[in-house]
Amino acid sequence: MTETMQAVLPEAYPRLVWGELPRPVAGSGQLLVRVRAAGINRADLVQAAGHYPPPPGESAVLGLEIAGEVVATGEGVSGFAVGDAVFGLVPGGAYAGYCVLDAALAIAKPAALGWAEAAGLPEVWMTVWLNLVELGGLRAGQRLLVHAGASGIGAAAIQLGKRLGAEVLATVGSLEKADWCTSLGADRVIHYHDEDFVDVVKAAGGADLILETVGGDYLGRDQQCLNRDGSIIVIGLLRGTKAELNVGLLLVKRQRVQGSALRSQPLDAKARTAAAVAEHVVPDIVSGALKPSLDRVFAASDAQAAHDYVAQNRNLGKVVLTFD
Repeated sequence: MTETMQAVLPEAYPRLVWGELPRPVAGSGQLLVRVRAAGINRADLVQAAGHYPPPPGESAVLGLEIAGEVVATGEGVSGFAVGDAVFGLVPGGAYAGYCVLDAALAIAKPAALGWAEAAGLPEVWMTVWLNLVELGGLRAGQRLLVHAGASGIGAAAIQLGKRLGAEVLATVGSLEKADWCTSLGADRVIHYHDEDFVDVVKAAGGADLILETVGGDYLGRDQQCLNRDGSIIVIGLLRGTKAELNVGLLLVKRQRVQGSALRSQPLDAKARTAAAVAEHVVPDIVSGALKPSLDRVFAASDAQAAHDYVAQNRNLGKVVLTFD
């Protein structure tokens, strides 16, 4: 008889319910992980609403990042054994009692990190490393603009930007979020209800790199405050999929606009990013030089409440589900 597991499933989109599914099996190069915690991302909310299907052949269960214990290893796995505590990025299936994790993306969980803290790291820090370092080439002395600075991505981007020696500006929607971003190291926080970020960034000298998590009409406004040879990297679409760009500015200032999605990256590319995070980010989190920015933990049985909390933009940093 096939073993089963509990999972959080979309019923009538986008409402979530508990269900039961066959337990996955670790394939070649994979780990089967008993999930102790799973991070929540905006992509999960979009998928629950029926707009962001998983890659072909991957689990339809929500969730892109897990932390837990290895309970089985597939053929060809080395470096991990049953009983190891790990965390990592998955293409789907995290909101469940068990989940398959590619060993190439698994990171050993330090004892100093709790399950919830570890589960909130992979998607955020791999996304930020990919876009600021690998694609954006951010370096000391440059100026970085981070939209949605109080999100999990935003909090990590502020910290990594400062760690790389950049000047960091961030946009937020409340004074509470502004104070929090300042505590993370942001040099200037822009309350977008009271200030025009274009004017503020221009006055600061313009941005060399913009991490665009909002999309929509923000792209055209980003162009106005982006410096010559600057880059806008688009990773989110909160304000919609349509944007109007000034092609004249694009040409004259040699601006670059690039879309980026971690989920669709090939496995070897994600493995390189995971290895970089394990080497450069995790030790700094353990030492306290970087903060995991965990906002709130919900029991998996309260997954709908957790989604509502994120949808209402109430979080300061990461929201995580725990499984017992």
